[in-house]
Amino acid sequence: MAGTGRPAAALAALALLLAGCGDGEGSGSAGDGGRTEIRVAALPLTDSAALYLARDRGLFKKEGLSVRIQPVQQSIQALPALSKGQVDVIASANYVTFLQADEQGTLDLRILAEGVRTAPHMMDVLVPRDSGIRSVADLAGKKIAVNILNNIQSLTLNAILDRQGVGRPVYRQIAFPQMGPALERNQVDAVHAVEPFDSAIQGQSKATVLLDGATAPVRSLPISGYVTTGKFATGHAKAAAAFRRAIEAASKLASADPSAVRAELPKYTKVTADQARTIHLPSYPATADAAQLRRLTVLMKEQGLLKKNIDPAALLVK
Repeated sequence: MAGTGRPAAALAALALLLAGCGDGEGSGSAGDGGRTEIRVAALPLTDSAALYLARDRGLFKKEGLSVRIQPVQQSIQALPALSKGQVDVIASANYVTFLQADEQGTLDLRILAEGVRTAPHMMDVLVPRDSGIRSVADLAGKKIAVNILNNIQSLTLNAILDRQGVGRPVYRQIAFPQMGPALERNQVDAVHAVEPFDSAIQGQSKATVLLDGATAPVRSLPISGYVTTGKFATGHAKAAAAFRRAIEAASKLASADPSAVRAELPKYTKVTADQARTIHLPSYPATADAAQLRRLTVLMKEQGLLKKNIDPAALLVK
């Protein structure tokens, strides 16, 4: 999902990566799609677990790939670099932003592999322990913090509230790390937080869960993935396919053995080993599913985040 703050530092780090990337063909290019080095911008979230598992379990190496990972704090920060070919892939890219960019013509989007789908309590609506908000119905008209306006958090919460016949809240954009303090200072009435911030806010700010943000009708909804451009997918088809196979193998591992994800998280996030043992993880689908992605695009169309119907199958790299 979207970012975790400190954008200036992330942009500076990304600039250093791009400075060594030349015109987008890369030093690992052997011509005619023979790329062996792939540059990936990634968020330090649970969404990216398969990427790091693939790296640390040798799955990229098995496919003959050398993968350079550059952490960023918001996937949207790397979108211009992706469109210019300075970055090959963005991991844990929130679909809403990138589907919108594709519709607007600022990005020729292709989806290499799914990142995560929603799972119970991987994101929650939290309120202060002494809050007067006692039920979901009380959220109507209240101020709720989301990381980015008009994105996956408001999209999914609106769908849940619509299903329950509850009026819409008022969304305020607050970065995940600042949500706890904002709640403590009564700047907002509730926050919509994803893991690992969800558990951290509950522990540090003594907030309580009002609503599981992954309940019906957004259970198992695809929310992030590994995205690239049409130019890379066709110009470096073998590398793209090899990258997809490595990610899918890592996702199968993550799904079958959540302890592997929990052991990986402290290596690339600020989650401690103790925290990693208890946070709620998303689900890691082994293969991308156009029908499941269509659930997301339909929701986006219904809520005005897309103007036209999109066929996700046309965006999937085979």
